[in-house]
Amino acid sequence: MMIGIVGGVGPYAGLDLIKKVFDQTLAGKDQDHVDTMLLSLPSGILDRTEYLEGRVEKNPAFAIADVLTRLQEAGATVAGIPCNTAHVHQIFHTIIDELQRRKRSIHLLNMISETISFIQSNHPHLKRIGVLSTTGTYRSRVYVKALEQEGYNVLVPEVEMQEAMIHPAIYDPAYGIKSVSDPIDPHARENLQRGFDFLESKGADGVILGCTEIPLAFPDRFIGGMVAIDPTLVLARALLKNSFPNKLKPLK
Repeated sequence: MMIGIVGGVGPYAGLDLIKKVFDQTLAGKDQDHVDTMLLSLPSGILDRTEYLEGRVEKNPAFAIADVLTRLQEAGATVAGIPCNTAHVHQIFHTIIDELQRRKRSIHLLNMISETISFIQSNHPHLKRIGVLSTTGTYRSRVYVKALEQEGYNVLVPEVEMQEAMIHPAIYDPAYGIKSVSDPIDPHARENLQRGFDFLESKGADGVILGCTEIPLAFPDRFIGGMVAIDPTLVLARALLKNSFPNKLKPLK
């Protein structure tokens, strides 16, 4: 068994996922860690939000399927994509269809499904869940629909806040996390904090960090009085559970 990670969506999110795989592994020495491969090819994968908004025509699913194909050819058996927006139906299901067309058997996990299962199993008391994300994920309502189907009340920012503050915290070329990743620009943190404050003021008892850049700025388990749900951490644990279950650390 080998874990494969689709990097480049964005690049620091791929690093964050592989680090969390290592962090969640029971290991007392180098040789105890699991075989893992990160393939980061950002130059060929078009932006997911731009595709969903119609600003680019080519579906990034095909380039992501190329990366998954190369991961399988190199030995990966189970894989994850550290990008929430890539799990919107138009992209994720095209990836699945393309892998099937190519007769590829790599087991691709679904970050959205894994996150909701994680909440149900580990935070059963949560009823009102907020979501912060890119505008592509926001407009697709991929989390909203999946959560509502499971009976949750879902809260998201007003559209004005989403477009003026939350999305720029991730994408702005001067201060967004995609361009200023280490250290995070204070302006990006401030924008996201405003979003968290808004969701908590509306009654959210948990919040999904629904863009894989957000946990880079907010790594804590709680944000205000809300439980912080990090889909990257969820995906790391799911990758281990589906490949090396005996190596998965107990959840603290």
